[in-house]
Amino acid sequence: MDSINTIPIELTVVLGTASMPINHLLKMGRGAVIELDTNADDDVMILANNTPIAMGEVIVQNDKIAVSVKDKLASRNS
Repeated sequence: MDSINTIPIELTVVLGTASMPINHLLKMGRGAVIELDTNADDDVMILANNTPIAMGEVIVQNDKIAVSVKDKLASRNS
C-alpha cells in the first residue's frame, strides 16, 4: 500500500471558462479580471490528471477557500 502513496495526481478545479484573443490576454496586467461563463453559485468540475472525476461546490469560510464534492462522475471504465 505504500507504493500507491507515491503516485502523483494533479487535481484541478474548473471554476468556468472564457475565450479571448491571445493579444488581449498578453496585454492584461497583474490583478486583471477575466469574466467567466458561470455564476458564483454554479457547480465546479473536479479533474484528476485532466480527467473529470466529480462535481463540487466552492465554499468560502473566513479567509479559506475549499471545494466540497457533491457528485462523483461515472467512470468510463465501469
